[in-house]
Amino acid sequence: MVGGKVEYSLGETKPKIGGDRVSGSAKLTSSFDLVEQMQFLFVRIVRARDLPLKTVNGISDPFVEIKIGNYKATTKYFETKPNLEWNKVFAFTRDRVQGTAMEITVRDKKLAINDNMIGKVTINFSDIPTCLPPDSPLASQWYKLEDKNGINVGRGELMLAIWFGTQADDVFPDAWHSDAAIVSGECLLNTRSKVYLSPRLWYLRVNIIQAQDLVPAGNRNRKPEVYVKAILGDVILRTKVSPDKNVNPKWNEDLMFVVAEPFGDPLILSVEDKLGKNMVECLGRCVIRLSQVDQRLLPVPAAPKWYNLEKIVLEDGRRKELNFFSKLNMRITLDGGYHVFDEYIHYVSDYRPTAKKLWTAMIGVLELGIISASSLQPMKLRDGRETTDAYCVAKYGPKWVKTRTIVDSFAPKWNEQYTWEVYDPFTVLTIGVFDDCHLHGGVVVGGGKDPSIGKVRIRLSTLSTDKIYTYSYPLLVLKPNGLKKMGEIQLAVRFTCSSFLKLFLAYTINPLFPKMHHIYPLSIYHLDSLRQQATRILCLRLSRSEPPLRREVVEYILDGGSQMWSLRKAKANFERLLATLKCFLDAWKWFDEIRRWKNPTLGFADGGTDRGIQLTLMSNFPLLFQQLLMNWMKNLTHSHLLDNLTFLE
Repeated sequence: MVGGKVEYSLGETKPKIGGDRVSGSAKLTSSFDLVEQMQFLFVRIVRARDLPLKTVNGISDPFVEIKIGNYKATTKYFETKPNLEWNKVFAFTRDRVQGTAMEITVRDKKLAINDNMIGKVTINFSDIPTCLPPDSPLASQWYKLEDKNGINVGRGELMLAIWFGTQADDVFPDAWHSDAAIVSGECLLNTRSKVYLSPRLWYLRVNIIQAQDLVPAGNRNRKPEVYVKAILGDVILRTKVSPDKNVNPKWNEDLMFVVAEPFGDPLILSVEDKLGKNMVECLGRCVIRLSQVDQRLLPVPAAPKWYNLEKIVLEDGRRKELNFFSKLNMRITLDGGYHVFDEYIHYVSDYRPTAKKLWTAMIGVLELGIISASSLQPMKLRDGRETTDAYCVAKYGPKWVKTRTIVDSFAPKWNEQYTWEVYDPFTVLTIGVFDDCHLHGGVVVGGGKDPSIGKVRIRLSTLSTDKIYTYSYPLLVLKPNGLKKMGEIQLAVRFTCSSFLKLFLAYTINPLFPKMHHIYPLSIYHLDSLRQQATRILCLRLSRSEPPLRREVVEYILDGGSQMWSLRKAKANFERLLATLKCFLDAWKWFDEIRRWKNPTLGFADGGTDRGIQLTLMSNFPLLFQQLLMNWMKNLTHSHLLDNLTFLE
C-alpha cells in the first residue's frame, strides 16, 4: 500500500536463487535454480527387527516416535510382530530445528504411557551428513536400541537413514513435513505436492445422414415427425425434426461430443417420433462402443455406414426384440485433427491437435519457480483465530502442478520448481492460489470448497529467451464491493529455446490453429458448448486423483463460468458501447456549436462571416482531431483493463 492506496502493479524482486550458474540453450532440464534453497533434515524410518516386545494379553502395537525440539512425529501402528517395516520419510525445516540432538524412540501403544518405551536411538546433529543432488540416495544403516540411560538393551535394531538436504531431493514430495504438523491421518495427502496430467480429449463427430424403413406406430396415414437423440454419459444432443415427413427421413446434421481416453460410456442413438402432447415414441436405437470408432486425422470425409436400429416391444408383459431392423446411415469419427479447447480461447496454453502424429516439434522449455507469497488475507477461522492454508496450482498444456500446502501462514514459502515443454510461443501460463479447507478430516470449512485467493497469467510471447524474470504479482479477486487485493505471489520464470529456427518458423510460417480448424471451422457457439463439455470431463477425472485436484480449482483455472451471464459484464459492455459512441457524440456537439455560431469571434461584415467560419474550422481542426484521438485512446485503454479483469468474475 503506497500513500494509503492499494498497489496493483508488478514489482521486481531479487530472490536468492541460483539462476546464474546454468543458462543458455543447452539447458533443457530443471535444476532447482529458480527458487531459493531450503534446507531440510530428512529422517527415513525403514524397518525394525528383533524387538523385545512386552505384550499385554498377547497384543502389542509398536510404533516409532521422532522428537526434535518442539516437533514430534510418529509412524503408523502395527500388530504384534518382532520385525516391522514402515519405510516412511519425515522432513523437518532446518531453520526451525532446535537443540543439538534428536531422539528416535520405539514405543508400544498398548502399554502405559509412562512405560511404553521399547528402546531409543540418539543422533547428534553434528554427525548427520549433507546429501545434495545429483548424489545418490543415502544408504540406510542399522542402529542398536538403547534404554532411557543410554545402555544397550541387548535386543532390537532400527534401520534409519538421516541426512540434511534440500527441496530438490527425490523424497521431498512424498515426505511428512513439519510445516503440516497439525494435520494428521489421511488429510496429510492433501498437503503434498503433486503433478497431474489431463486425459487426452477427442472431438466425437456424429454426422446423421438419413434413416430407412422406419415403422411408426398408430395411424399409417399420419406423417411422422422424426428426430435423432444421441446420449453420451450425461450429455444429450438432438437433431432437428426431419423436413421429410415419411418413413425415410433425412437430416445430414452433425452432433459433436467431447470424449476422453480411456473411453468409458458408449454412444447411444435413438430415433424418436413426436406424437404430440409431449409424447414421443422410440422407433429404434443402437449402441456404439467408442473403441470401435475410426479416427480421422486428415480433412477427408469418412465413408458413411448403415447401422441397425433395434426395437423392443412389450408383448404379454415381456420385452421382445423385433426381427425386422430399421437402419440409420451415419458417419461417426473421432476427429484427431482438432485441438480440443478446455480453456478460454484468449488464454490457451496449448494449440496442438489431439493426434500425436500431427504435433509439431518442441521449440523450448518453460520453467516456473513458485517462491513464496506475502500479505495473504485470512480465509477462515480455526480455534477462534484467523488463518490461511495456502497452496498453488499451475497449468500449462495438459500438465497441472500443485504445490504442498503451507499450514497456518500468511506468508508461505513453497520454493518449488516445475518444467513444461513448449510447442507454441503464443500460449499462456496460468497460476492460481487457493486456501485448503480439507485438512482436518470431517471438519470441512467453507462449505467443502477451496476458495480462490487470486490468479496470475503470463504470456510466453512477452518473455525473452534464456532470461530469468523475478516479479511479485498482485493477487486480485473481484468482490461484490469491488476489486480487492488478496496478497502477492513471488514467481521466477524462464523460457529456454532449443532451436531458434523452429521459434522463427512458429512466428512466421506455422499457423496458430491446426489445419482442421481452417478447413472445417467450428462456430464460436459450437466451440463454447464443447469447451463446457471438456471442462466437466476434466473436473471429473482430476477430482478422482489421489490427492484430488478439486472441481472448484479446475473450474477457476479454466474459467469454467466465463460463459455465464453476469451483471458486471453487462454493465462493463454497456459502458464500452457508450465510450465508443462518445467520440462521435462529442464531434457532433462541436459541429453543432459551429453551426449555431454561439461565439462568432471572427465574424466580419460584408460577407466576412463565411470567411470567419472557415478560419474557425481551420484553427480548431487540430484541436478536434486531438480530442477525438484522446477519447479513442482512453476508450481503448479502458476496454483493455476490463478485458484483463474478466477472469476475476
